[in-house]
Amino acid sequence: MEVKVLDINGKETGRKVQLSDSVFAIEPNNHAVYLDVKQYLANQRQGTHKAKERAEVAGSTRKIKKQKGTGTARAGSAKNPLFKGGGTVFGPRPRSYSFKLNKTVKRLARKSAFSIKAKESNIVVVEDFKFETPNTKNFINVLKALGLENKKSLFVLGESNKNVYLSSRNLKASSVVTNSELSTYAILNANNLVLSEGSLEGIEENLSK
Repeated sequence: MEVKVLDINGKETGRKVQLSDSVFAIEPNNHAVYLDVKQYLANQRQGTHKAKERAEVAGSTRKIKKQKGTGTARAGSAKNPLFKGGGTVFGPRPRSYSFKLNKTVKRLARKSAFSIKAKESNIVVVEDFKFETPNTKNFINVLKALGLENKKSLFVLGESNKNVYLSSRNLKASSVVTNSELSTYAILNANNLVLSEGSLEGIEENLSK
């Protein structure tokens, strides 16, 4: 598919780029997308939750009353989970939520995400740009020129540019990554993708393996 190349002022440069059909025009695999997003979100979880169990709470292990003759249920230690202050039954323990996902599935998921965005016409290609110094106002002007001021956007650069990244850091609705940092979640979480010309070769090379 052909896409017009814009400059950072939102004007057409007169050039067009050909987006690979094998990356931007496949039949999306929803299950692969689900698995990749699930893995991404699982990896964000710290898994440091912990509740004290019967052996860990403070308290005596002495039998609190005699076994028979009280007219109530028999009871042992005050650490019994049935008592206030007792241990928690099957409480959460520290654990890792991460799980393995094959590279082939992850590539398919990212290609599916790109294809979804392309089908929705939510991909913009801009010529490579950089800022001399970090300047949030300049980045906002780029968003305005592209009509993305009030939309959640993801800028994908061919190579790391610290000034562009720092210029976007204070904006909640926009983020900047390089083509090697892309994830299925980031692609789908943005309303619009802004791809720099320099990022296209890297994206297609990474996903065509």
